[in-house]
Amino acid sequence: MKKLTILFAITLLMISCKTEEKKEVKKEKFPTELGKVFEKHGGIDNWRNARTLSFNKGEEAHTVDLWTRRTVVNSPNHSMGFDGKNVWLSEKDSGTYRGNPTFYYNLFFYFYAMPFVLADDGIVYEEAKPLTFDGKEYPGVKISYEANVGSSPDDNYIVYYNPETYQMEWLAYTVTFRSKKPSDRFNLIRYEKWEVADGFLLPQALTWYQKDENGMPTEPARPAIEFTLPLVQKTALKGSFFEKPTKE
Repeated sequence: MKKLTILFAITLLMISCKTEEKKEVKKEKFPTELGKVFEKHGGIDNWRNARTLSFNKGEEAHTVDLWTRRTVVNSPNHSMGFDGKNVWLSEKDSGTYRGNPTFYYNLFFYFYAMPFVLADDGIVYEEAKPLTFDGKEYPGVKISYEANVGSSPDDNYIVYYNPETYQMEWLAYTVTFRSKKPSDRFNLIRYEKWEVADGFLLPQALTWYQKDENGMPTEPARPAIEFTLPLVQKTALKGSFFEKPTKE
């Protein structure tokens, strides 16, 4: 009877340890100020509990599994995506699409899912020089990646936020996909319109800006890109949704 009592106690201890392990919270490494930006836009914990994001960019419908980053982009002329292993382009349009699907399929997901994608694994944070526009100063956080993280680990981002509201206002970024070499040439985007969808503050319009000799924004470089039909869900889509369509 004594042996049974000891065995029962050990079993309870093992169950208790497993329960505690399940309750363990991931220790965040991002700066406190960036955490306030995440909170302003809906909260990083809420984002990590979400599973599917969809939005439209013009006639393109983008759908992303937020946990696996599997993606589908459908448009009237072509479709492309990432099935978890490979990037694909729809067979019927493979001879007419002039872009690079590997570069494009998740390009606007990263712009649209700001600032939350700046909490991905393998990120290094540091304070950046503030950006000034129309007499207002916006503090910045620079984001770089550890070696061998993603397809372009040498990319850098700087998120600039309103110091009073902690809403994201600007994004500076480099592009190293083609060169595979670090760059200090930053492009600059203004996040000028936002909307609340399913508890998250998501962008309605992005505008690329020209810069002066000091790297500060001056005027729009081209018309704004607009987004519509935002949707964030906690349910996942079937894996087959992200697979390349079978040839007709």
